[in-house]
Amino acid sequence: MLEIKTKSFQELTTQELYDLLQLRSEVFVVEQDCVYQDIDGKDQKALHILGYKNDKLVAYTRIFKPGDYFENASIGRVVVLQKERHYKYGNTIMHASIKAIETYYNETTIKISAQTYLKQFYNNLDFIEIGEAYLEDGIPHIAMLRST
Repeated sequence: MLEIKTKSFQELTTQELYDLLQLRSEVFVVEQDCVYQDIDGKDQKALHILGYKNDKLVAYTRIFKPGDYFENASIGRVVVLQKERHYKYGNTIMHASIKAIETYYNETTIKISAQTYLKQFYNNLDFIEIGEAYLEDGIPHIAMLRST
């Protein structure tokens, strides 16, 4: 069971910020062997959805209101610690992120830039592909939209 916290950048403690940057780096840079600029100047505008198991950050996303990243509300930097993925925490953190967008932004249309190998995962959360696949930081991605 994950304990979910939702915080603005200003509400994050130094330890929480360190933990989320460490988790993102562990998965997106080290595990996926992708050199890219993770600290992109957008964290300050985002709400951060933090998923804790036994006081350890194991899942995370950041969400944006319409216009702050895409024209629609959006979810990005979706990450689950590799050894925790079999617990389906990806679903848990995504459901929490969708609910947070509805709660904080009063929005139901959400756009994501998904790694193409995760297309089915996002399809199961009611996201559908829009447009053609593209490379982002050398990794195949596809834009996806969820609208209820």
